[in-house]
Amino acid sequence: MIDVAAVARRFVADVWNAGHEESVYELVAEECPGLGGTGPAALLAWHRDRRAAFPDLRYKLVDVVATGDRVALRWRAAGTQAGQFGPVPPTGQVVSYSGATFLRFDTAGRIVDVWSVNELFQLLQQLGVEMLPPLTDAGA
Repeated sequence: MIDVAAVARRFVADVWNAGHEESVYELVAEECPGLGGTGPAALLAWHRDRRAAFPDLRYKLVDVVATGDRVALRWRAAGTQAGQFGPVPPTGQVVSYSGATFLRFDTAGRIVDVWSVNELFQLLQQLGVEMLPPLTDAGA
């Protein structure tokens, strides 16, 4: 039986933190959805984009819960914005935020699904982005 929690920890250590792109091709199945496509290359596109914005970004696992073919990761991340992040130009600002990632594995122990949620609003606030409600017509 494959220890999916260990594979999930390796995924975070190798891919998210160390940037070992070759590990993605070993750990991620071709059918896994990613940024604008499927498979390891699509998943790498997301990580490359995030790394371009936050080159020193590091994830710390807070909780790892595994059952059957699924693993839930609760994490904290911190890094310095040195590159473009969406519409936000580089600020040099250090950010820290939390999130959770849910992984599903095939019988060979490869990741076939990744779903994440994170405190994007908090991250944007730390970068100085102002969130304004839409303008309404006061006369209507």
